[in-house]
Amino acid sequence: MKQEEFIISGKSCWLTTFGEPRVVLVEPIDCNDLDFLGRETDYLIDNGLTDFALATFLIEDWNAELTPWKAAPVFGKEPFGDGAGKTLRFITEELLPRLQSPSKVILGGYSLSALFALWAGYETDVFTAIAAASPSVWYPGWMDFARTHTPIASRIYLSLGDAEEKTRNRVMATVGGCIGEQASLLERQGIETTLEWNPGNHFKEADIRTAKAFLWAAGV
Repeated sequence: MKQEEFIISGKSCWLTTFGEPRVVLVEPIDCNDLDFLGRETDYLIDNGLTDFALATFLIEDWNAELTPWKAAPVFGKEPFGDGAGKTLRFITEELLPRLQSPSKVILGGYSLSALFALWAGYETDVFTAIAAASPSVWYPGWMDFARTHTPIASRIYLSLGDAEEKTRNRVMATVGGCIGEQASLLERQGIETTLEWNPGNHFKEADIRTAKAFLWAAGV
């Protein structure tokens, strides 16, 4: 295993390489995720993905940098921004060239990071697959977007916890119906996809769920 830490355009980035990478996994993370990346990579290796690189970079403002358009607050008082385009350009124009990555690149994440990955799959052909673990498909306007657009990525993983829709928040409670419709839309559009249900709420084993997403997206 080889680990490297570097800064690109003010963003903290980490690259962890195992063997001779045949695939690069790209994942936007927050500071709390740093404590769990070891479990994520261990799960990947233990389940058959041994030659890969995991490229992560720190998201400072989760609600602003990962969402494709502005929206009013859904929980708390913080609204959502429209920084997803800038974040995607950072990946494609700055991060990936720095990595000299192989042709197979998978973008993935969890929660809003997974929604960002899912959105990016509609915007560019850079990624061979999308690994969206518990994506925030409840996001205002998302399902309207999904109904009127077709992904460029040909392989997309979706998952959700079976208790995630059991919440008093009326917007977030729609997530179960939204994820089912999202999967159906992708299937009708000819996208190779799967929807996996995990036990528990949104906060259970995010690292393991993300690793499972990457495994499927990598064809393991």
